[in-house]
Amino acid sequence: MIWKSPSLLDKGLHQMIIAAFNNLGTLVRGGKKDEAVEQLIIASECDEVGLGNSAARQGKRIGKKSAEKILSLFKHIPYYRDNGFRHFEEIQLFVDDIGKDRVSDIACNFMKSFLIDYTHQECSGLGIGMKDVTINSVYNHTKRCFENITADLPIHPETEKPLLLLPKRWLRHTPWINYDSYFRNHCPQDDIAHEGEKLTKVKILTYNRDNYGLIDSFVKEKERTVYDCECDPLFTQIPIISARRKFEQIKKLPSGKDNGADIKYERAIGELLPSLLYPYLDFAQEQARTDDGVSIRDLIFYNSRNHDFLKEIMDDYGSRQITFEMKNVAQINREHIDQLNRYLQDSLGRFGVFITRNPLKKAEITRTVNLWSGQRKAIVVLTDADIEQMVEVFDSKQRHPIDFIVRSYVQFRRKCP
Repeated sequence: MIWKSPSLLDKGLHQMIIAAFNNLGTLVRGGKKDEAVEQLIIASECDEVGLGNSAARQGKRIGKKSAEKILSLFKHIPYYRDNGFRHFEEIQLFVDDIGKDRVSDIACNFMKSFLIDYTHQECSGLGIGMKDVTINSVYNHTKRCFENITADLPIHPETEKPLLLLPKRWLRHTPWINYDSYFRNHCPQDDIAHEGEKLTKVKILTYNRDNYGLIDSFVKEKERTVYDCECDPLFTQIPIISARRKFEQIKKLPSGKDNGADIKYERAIGELLPSLLYPYLDFAQEQARTDDGVSIRDLIFYNSRNHDFLKEIMDDYGSRQITFEMKNVAQINREHIDQLNRYLQDSLGRFGVFITRNPLKKAEITRTVNLWSGQRKAIVVLTDADIEQMVEVFDSKQRHPIDFIVRSYVQFRRKCP
């Protein structure tokens, strides 16, 4: 998103990133290949920003062989040898296992000095606490090398590692120049794999290296249509692999509060559900509140009413927003139901969902039915088994995960008088 920006600051940063990347080619041509390889490996991961799919915000750098393949483009392809890269995203079209996460990490590392200043400025304005920390691998554009510096920055509350912020206007789920777009709209598939042959990504990348004119045409087309490149929608679903991994984390957690299991449970559910329920439920917000001295995290969704069930919930219970109460307990008890009952007021509507580990016992089921009979409030439950099935249908796309809330509601209403 930086290179298409009308901002002179953004354009300058783009030129700075390209200059730093093309300097790697200068090092290779100057007989300093080992130095270029070392710099590219360092630039291939940026833990402080945390973009990508790593669950622990700690990714893995590329290896020496991958770095050498990228740097070989400066020798193998005449255009890059003579002119350097216009957009280093193009490396995705020549080297296997180089995707959008590597592109973002390399960009972030080459402009990390700016991100440090930006983060400090934003945190100072918002009153976010900071402390002096060591930042590794900050690119010095004057010396053209990476160095470690000390800066005043926010830190992760659990790992105490430094964090860097990015302007939201820069964020896009997939680079404008990307392999999938090339493969779908520009790749001459019949020329690469003849009838009966299997078309593999390796064959395509090899073909591209020997037919640069095709890539040049693709890049120029993407430049011509750059104003179609926009920030992603307000929300993008997490990948299926990440959804399954997130549920595995949930399933392994014990019920209760030991070793912060309750907080980990709430956080994992808060990250998983917005993806499962999108686009019918959107604009999720986790809210911390205190009730009787106990911190409780609720997940609130805006009711867009773009599903028949959601229209029914709005009509019957006035739920412009829908409350999900997360409880990492072996059993929901009367106190928990009373808490959610107090929360279901006119401002949020009278429909709520418990996310918990096991089904309600008979006494608690009776209490929810009595709440419906006396106050026309509906409380339904999603258990670990339900969440697992929601992930499965999210993967298979045979149904939408919201159907499990519908099923829970139907089962609840059948118990009501």
